Amino acid sequence: MNLSGVRTGPLLVGERVTLTDPKGRRKSLVLKEGALWHTTKGAVSHDDLIGGPEGVTVRSVGGVEYLVLRPILSEHMVSMPREAAVIYPKDAAQILMWTDIFPGARVLEAGVGSGALTLALLRAIGPEGRLHSYERRQQFADVAKTNVENFLGGPHPAWELTVGDLVDVISNEPIDRAILDMLAPWECLDAVGQRLIPGGIVCCYVATTTQLGRVMDTFRAHGGFTEPTAIETTVRDWHAEGLAIRPGHGTSAHTGFLVLSRRLAPGVTAPMRKRRPAPGAYGPDYSGPRPLNMPDPS
Repeated sequence: MNLSGVRTGPLLVGERVTLTDPKGRRKSLVLKEGALWHTTKGAVSHDDLIGGPEGVTVRSVGGVEYLVLRPILSEHMVSMPREAAVIYPKDAAQILMWTDIFPGARVLEAGVGSGALTLALLRAIGPEGRLHSYERRQQFADVAKTNVENFLGGPHPAWELTVGDLVDVISNEPIDRAILDMLAPWECLDAVGQRLIPGGIVCCYVATTTQLGRVMDTFRAHGGFTEPTAIETTVRDWHAEGLAIRPGHGTSAHTGFLVLSRRLAPGVTAPMRKRRPAPGAYGPDYSGPRPLNMPDPS
């Protein structure tokens, strides 16, 4: 088993390859002896690829030329089978950097989805780290397990997957980092904070501004975390050909927000913010967590 999922050398039976046509359209295939891939421009024989190198071209019976390459992790993340939505490569890259995932890290992941972020985390922590993933739904966990093991070629020794509600089944082991990809991460911050080492980082991935505001206020109300920060990442393609240089038509805009904070030492509370909430920031009917520097109207 290859723990990184990276393969080199000749293409082998059972490997997945990506064929790209002259218009940039991609097709993912699992190589099988004697198999044919049928297109509107004729068939492509798998046997023409097996045993050869990647980075070559193959021509269909109808004369269309296809570029043949092994899929890289970012391509696999967006093309693999899924039951739940995946964290896309642009957000996974930001999570790895902003949470400072390092080789040997002890990481908690809640909301495994289809296993996309799981693969990125496993590659970053390596065989000496530990990733404990939690998923509420068995069908999601099954898909994630299959996707991870298909990409790596087998089980990863650093990965443990538990099915159940995080607060109910969370392990008591200390953790260095936590990534929460769930509907209501604010409900789990206290449980996660009890296991997170001082200086450890927690990242909440949320889709809406309502979730964004709720989780940030919960961090502040808890008192045992640093002032949270929130970021959003957009990616825009560019076209450059001769003098024709312009933004491309493809833009990956909003997918989610990342809310990040660090755990303070036991017994330490967050310093009072110098900037008080704006007047009216919390209406009279607000029933959510109350930041430490927000006066109680009662």
